[in-house]
Amino acid sequence: MADNALGRFLRARREATTPPAGTGRRRTPGLRRGELADRAGISVEYLTRLERGTDRSPSGQVLASLADALAMTADERVHLYRLIKAGSTCAPAPPPPLRPTLLAVLDSLSPAAACVLTPSGDVLACNEAFRAISGMGEERNLVRFTFSPEAKAHYPDWDRIAHDRAAALRAAADLGDHAAAVLAFELSITAGATFTDRYDAAAALPPATGTERWGPALLVFETLHLPGEGEHRVMVYFSQH
Repeated sequence: MADNALGRFLRARREATTPPAGTGRRRTPGLRRGELADRAGISVEYLTRLERGTDRSPSGQVLASLADALAMTADERVHLYRLIKAGSTCAPAPPPPLRPTLLAVLDSLSPAAACVLTPSGDVLACNEAFRAISGMGEERNLVRFTFSPEAKAHYPDWDRIAHDRAAALRAAADLGDHAAAVLAFELSITAGATFTDRYDAAAALPPATGTERWGPALLVFETLHLPGEGEHRVMVYFSQH
């Protein structure tokens, strides 16, 4: 991370945050380090290392606590995550191409909506029916979409769907899926407690079949696990009238 961008951003947000009422005159603007450290539940020494750039690898929990303590907006949380991501030298390997026969199966399932998902929720392929009803737009990860503002408007039963998709991500991360662990780290910062409360509480696998409401549509879904590497799965959504 060039030139300690993370530390500069944290310090700038701290100095721009209004201090508690009744704390008297100050020589510097905003919160003192001790005040922010108390709010975030970390030590002053650790916050100092973060701001000075001597520690550039904080955990997602620490970053989420700092984002909460600084009352960061959704855009600021995304920027905070991007600062961490910019400092990483590890580029994910591109997924192998899907078999043409599998793509043909997706198309043949219309008018049912269908997609191929990785364990972390990346949509590797989908048919036109899925694109038309999913509400995802340009987003290509079903779990990330679930914890976006757009999803809360798209899913009438958002709380249940969010619980199930956080549980699916937790299961994948617990089984060693690197992409799932990286996405959980990202969402712990960008979505905060909305995500982490559900992720940390996940105690069971999500259902492989059931119903979900997407907009006005009530859909029955089935999960089909694909043979071979990658542990990919096909999700098929049928309209229920």
